[in-house]
Amino acid sequence: MNCLIELHYLPNLAWFRTVLKHDAIILEKQEHFVKQSFRNRCTILTANGIQTLIVPLTDKHGKICIKDVRIDYRQKWLNNHWRTITSAYRNAPFFEYYADELHDNLFKQPAFLYDLNYSLLTMCLGWLRIQPPILETSVYEKTPEAGIADLRNCLQAKKVETLDKHYLPVPYTQVFGKAFVKHLSIIDLIFCQGPEARQFV
Repeated sequence: MNCLIELHYLPNLAWFRTVLKHDAIILEKQEHFVKQSFRNRCTILTANGIQTLIVPLTDKHGKICIKDVRIDYRQKWLNNHWRTITSAYRNAPFFEYYADELHDNLFKQPAFLYDLNYSLLTMCLGWLRIQPPILETSVYEKTPEAGIADLRNCLQAKKVETLDKHYLPVPYTQVFGKAFVKHLSIIDLIFCQGPEARQFV
């Protein structure tokens, strides 16, 4: 069975666990943008605890198709994100191995949020050494056809219970703290576990 789901910004492990159970991933490209969602934010673990990284957008009002949502580069978010990521993970075992590719993908500066998220997703799947078929919707369908699991909005940034429902974390050694912190971006796992990351997803 294939799954239908929206793109997230540097998705968390629940997103990957959810989609990798299926034969193919169908990305929802025709939906309206949903505010305060994982579409333009992720969480990482820093010396000061969990921090949310948010991609600022130029379009903040009205119903806008996700593929048309533009990133606001007038704000210095890219440098801030990179500085925060580097500060959080420079001492992680595999940071140097993956950092350049992440930096290059972030600083390509695509105009649209969807394109940035797609590029980052492709990179992350490559790191996990997984190549599931990836499709995109051409029209919005409220109810997808038979044989497609509708997972749109099943993981909500404001409701951690939706993440718990889809992913029971497997603890791994993180850079900061003694207690394992769950539901972070995939980059936390990648920088900490490197080639072994796949077994934790």
